[in-house]
Amino acid sequence: MKRICVIGAGYVGLTTAACLADLGNRVACVDINEEKIAMLQEGRLPIFEPGLEEIVRRNMKASRLSFTTSYEEGINGLPAEFVFIAVGTPEGVDGEADLRYVRMAAERIGEVMDHPLIIVNKSTVPVGTGDWVADIVRSRQRQPIPFWVVSNPEFLREGSAVYDFMNPDRIVLGSLDREAAEKVAQLYLPLRSTIMITDLRTAEMIKYASNAFLATKISFINEIANICEALGADVKEVAAGMGYDKRIGRAFLDAGVGWGGSCFPKDVKALIHMAVVHGCHPQLLQAVVEINRDQRRRVVWKLKEILEDLRGMVIGLLGLAFKPNTDDIREAPALEIAGLLLREGAVVRAYDPVAMPNAARVLPQVIMCADPYELAEGADALVVVTDWNEFKHLDLPRIKQLMRRPVIIDGRNIYEPEMMRELGFIYRGIGRGYNRTGSDRE
Repeated sequence: MKRICVIGAGYVGLTTAACLADLGNRVACVDINEEKIAMLQEGRLPIFEPGLEEIVRRNMKASRLSFTTSYEEGINGLPAEFVFIAVGTPEGVDGEADLRYVRMAAERIGEVMDHPLIIVNKSTVPVGTGDWVADIVRSRQRQPIPFWVVSNPEFLREGSAVYDFMNPDRIVLGSLDREAAEKVAQLYLPLRSTIMITDLRTAEMIKYASNAFLATKISFINEIANICEALGADVKEVAAGMGYDKRIGRAFLDAGVGWGGSCFPKDVKALIHMAVVHGCHPQLLQAVVEINRDQRRRVVWKLKEILEDLRGMVIGLLGLAFKPNTDDIREAPALEIAGLLLREGAVVRAYDPVAMPNAARVLPQVIMCADPYELAEGADALVVVTDWNEFKHLDLPRIKQLMRRPVIIDGRNIYEPEMMRELGFIYRGIGRGYNRTGSDRE
């Protein structure tokens, strides 16, 4: 049993702490948010993540997992052999990663540590942060105590974070000290995954390059979808045909309203910022961001194509979270789409299985509905923004009967165009080639 302290109780930190405890380690999770820690100490989670609550409660009951606001208790109380930094790195003013929380964590670690530590950067941080963290810790120590810094970027998807932790494609570790990296590798041996050990900066870059590539795949297929619409082809079939090629693969080739969340937007922008600062010209990455932004606007263009003037029109958004199985609305396409519709003078309603409390705080002008059927009543159009499984199994004849106009903009291509037209809907998907089948405009 290893003794581990995890700094940060957000999506990454909480999942990391709970899963490391579930592997048989003793873990203390530290967060300075007193309200969040109080909830966790009661066995309640401040976030929605499938399967995580059960793991937290099980390991708290087994005394392998504890929560505190005290760095001293979390690091020295065990005493910890490893300290994972898993705090947020939000987007800064110019697209750069804001490292204020990483700095605060590094400062406190240096101030309180009273024994040697391996400090593991789990947060997504710019290349060179590992060296910077080491300098901060060293500068804050009361007396020289040995420590080592290891980069261990996370590759967790919200909505399947527990599964991803326990079934990783790979474990990436970077350090200037091979022995320190190998000690961190020991923590992951029960997962029987490929473990790659490299240097600090390369490990940090792997994270950014991975997210940027995935975002690029999505923006690529969305650009293809727009061309498909112009030429009458079906992007779902195109993506399937492309995906059979092992060099390409099917994953992340789903056309839609674009990517959002806490990772892709800020990580691509941070990589662009790093490139520009160091004299590079990342035109591909800049295009990836522009295409993604345009996808949200295309939803409004499609509505205006059918309804013409959106003033006074009642538009319902099916989904608010940036993806299914999470309540995270950070950079969610629904936020921008709602804002665009409100500026056009539309009355905007929304329904989401779990994200409405979060969304209501930032979208006070949007009317939150109890279910999809309340959302549809009297609506001039519905927009599928998040592909929750529940939306795939709606009583569509009932939805049509409730709506004032039977218009559906399918921003996630969860329905088949032919079926929707047979049901009497005016349907628009993303890249479904409907323009070649004749006009169904009112």
